Amino acid sequence: MTARNMIVAQSGGPSPVINNSLRGLVETARDLPEIDTVYAGWHGIEGVLKEELLNLTAQCPQEISLLRTTPAAGSIGTCRYKLREHQDEDFARIIEVFKAHNIGYFCYIGGNDSMDTANKVALMAQEKGLDVIGIGVPKTIDNDVGDNEYKLIDHTPGYGSTARYWSHIVQMANEENNGSSPADPVLVLQAMGRRIGYIPAAARLADPNRELPLQIYLAEREVTIDQMANNINDQLRKDGRCVVVVSEGLKIGDIGENKDSFGHAMFSASQITVAQVVINALNAKGLAVKGAARCNVPGTDQRHNMIYASTVDLAEAYGSGQKAALLAAAGESGYMSTILRNSGPDYSVYYDKVPLPEVANSERTFPDNWITECGTDVTDDFVNYCKPLVGNDWVSVPMIDGRLRLARLEQKFADQKLEKYVPQADR
Repeated sequence: MTARNMIVAQSGGPSPVINNSLRGLVETARDLPEIDTVYAGWHGIEGVLKEELLNLTAQCPQEISLLRTTPAAGSIGTCRYKLREHQDEDFARIIEVFKAHNIGYFCYIGGNDSMDTANKVALMAQEKGLDVIGIGVPKTIDNDVGDNEYKLIDHTPGYGSTARYWSHIVQMANEENNGSSPADPVLVLQAMGRRIGYIPAAARLADPNRELPLQIYLAEREVTIDQMANNINDQLRKDGRCVVVVSEGLKIGDIGENKDSFGHAMFSASQITVAQVVINALNAKGLAVKGAARCNVPGTDQRHNMIYASTVDLAEAYGSGQKAALLAAAGESGYMSTILRNSGPDYSVYYDKVPLPEVANSERTFPDNWITECGTDVTDDFVNYCKPLVGNDWVSVPMIDGRLRLARLEQKFADQKLEKYVPQADR
């Protein structure tokens, strides 16, 4: 069999471990006779459309290795460009690029919408009689890809690291609140996750024995601002202070949300945050103790902070990229590499495949039975599910002269063989 080239691309928001999935794919592909050169679509599918293909095979192996501890998606870029059914010119352009560069494999790293793109490209290639293998590689800090039975995927790479981030941030925020409570008895923290509760739920890992005055509000459980104020004031009467974690998608008032090209709410770009709405209301209504409520809204640091990355998450991200390369070389088109949990008391996983149509545009929800009856906490079942994902060790990040040593890929692009092209949605 003649070796053919591969394109790998990323889409959507980044994560601390997304580059380790890329590394797993590239390093595995180097040893597979079926795969020749591995290219990266520069800034996702937009780079494929524009024929901007970064040569990853030509990179220094040390730089590829450093992808392990290089967060976010700056190495090859990402995008939020959606391939829609009516964009015939875009699909035709992808075929042209594949033909021009002898592409036999297309791997897309991302969340549910990215799996939809991978599925569309795989089907399109088949319809056009082009022998291209389409593979998805899971990624999302939201952990919302898959099903609620956890049979398609147990959890997505990226989630464990963001869960670890919140388990630590809440511990440290509690120390501040404990010290400053005479003046600031209420501290409201806002977590990412759109309207999916897995990220704010991870705050419970900071206090699994429920010793802190901690309340958690997930977007899945409706609550009014008056109910929140009553809950928080009850906590203040009991403990004199309260740490509150809210989902950024909590329906608590009009925050003027913006949406991306996929139709997903971009709460970090909204006019006002949920946390601000909450503290404004609390301070206006008055607290049960003296002092004021204040808020802290971490930004994209939640999804790119390598210092808080989970070593378990890093290993599994690599494994999912490695599995994707093996699926591609075996001709297993139309699948996503997946992570499934082994049964038994000790945590371990295995890597498998699931059909792309089953995960494309899927949206797992946070189980209602993992939310306590009072609506301000999560159950031990969630803690038992999530705790193994955050790991017990700190990741070792190389440093030179006091600065992080991140991967720096050379801008070695494939020669462009086609006419310039502007993606349909950008015209």
